[in-house]
Amino acid sequence: MITQNEDYKNIPGWGMDADPENEPTYPMKNYTGDDHSRINYERAEHQPQDVEILMSNERPAMTRVFGTAVPPSGLSGMIRRYAFQHSEDRYRHWIPLILADRVNVFEGLIADIGTGHLPNFIKERGLAMEWKYNRTGLLKKAATAAVIGVVLVAWIRKKK
Repeated sequence: MITQNEDYKNIPGWGMDADPENEPTYPMKNYTGDDHSRINYERAEHQPQDVEILMSNERPAMTRVFGTAVPPSGLSGMIRRYAFQHSEDRYRHWIPLILADRVNVFEGLIADIGTGHLPNFIKERGLAMEWKYNRTGLLKKAATAAVIGVVLVAWIRKKK
């Protein structure tokens, strides 16, 4: 009969930290003997779920604690829901999440303007500090943006 410990002996590296004499942190660590029983701890209670939580399809259950500050909403929420239908090892998961972040910025700007708050782009984008400490870099960026804008406008007018 094979015991549970023998089942894992064929896995390379299994149990390499079981010997306290062979622990790399031994001289610095105050070994109490409890380190190897760390998996037998009392689990925390599940956080109540009162908003929509997007969960990886690779996790079997909801984590004990999760963020609820900004639940998915609007177009960015739709993009996030699409992303979470796919595995985390695919671009179909990560690229839509990056896009959803960018869309969420514009949704926030529209929400701010809708509530009567006009964003201070110069302060929020750090342009005042850029002007103070990196004036030539800021002027190069502005010139590049102006050239790209003029080219795009000319191209659109030419097509019409």
